[in-house]
Amino acid sequence: MHTFAVTERDVTSAWVAACNKLDRRDNPDRTGLHTVVRITDPLQDDAVFRTELDRLRAAHHLEPLETVANTLFPTALAARCTNHGELAERYRRMYPVLTRYPGNRLGTYFGRLVAYPGASKASIDQLGTVIDRLRTQTTGTKMAAAYEIDIAHPADGADEPQAEALVHAAGKDNSYRGFPCLSHLSFQLGRDGHVHAAALYRSHYMFERAYGNYLGLGRLLAHIAQQVGLACGTLTVVAGHARLDGPLTHLRPLLTGTGRLAA
Repeated sequence: MHTFAVTERDVTSAWVAACNKLDRRDNPDRTGLHTVVRITDPLQDDAVFRTELDRLRAAHHLEPLETVANTLFPTALAARCTNHGELAERYRRMYPVLTRYPGNRLGTYFGRLVAYPGASKASIDQLGTVIDRLRTQTTGTKMAAAYEIDIAHPADGADEPQAEALVHAAGKDNSYRGFPCLSHLSFQLGRDGHVHAAALYRSHYMFERAYGNYLGLGRLLAHIAQQVGLACGTLTVVAGHARLDGPLTHLRPLLTGTGRLAA
């Protein structure tokens, strides 16, 4: 089994390191199992690098990285809202329209986080619950985290020392590929006043989705931290199956720092 764990400061460095771990002669199918990517400052990335990557993505008919990131956190909408409650409410009102767009038929990640499909017709704002729990913990006994298995309903265990958000809906998400590849999000409160996050993906396509996902997850983590009055901590992304997809001959110059991407 090919696997790896990398730790880097910013999104760009982490993505490059992960891709290079997959792009090895002893790994001909360019895949890995149970891979771990840890980003200590997930709000930072190289703008020049991102522009180059977007140029190549456009040549291969993929949406910009910002579009991918916005499925996890709608940055522009959040900037126009005064708090999380307003953001969640405005997004829920937009959600029926968003799901009409190609690729959004089953929903968006942020939609699952603020309007999780429960057993009843009422949806659940999981992020609001996470924010409330973390806010409570900062003023009382500081509980860091709990060991988790992704079977609990988000409304369960409100008094437990954990903050978690489910994306995968049992009985609803039955496809072998596609949305949602992100299964679970977990947030931990550090004693140093930072909020950290761990994301679990069943599969991760490095060229098609991963860089944009890292951006969106970092912004989501920063939003939660800001709402609670804490600092944004480390983002850890675990993929059950990771694949270095895309045009490798065009990607390698940037991955090795030897030149610009050639679309």
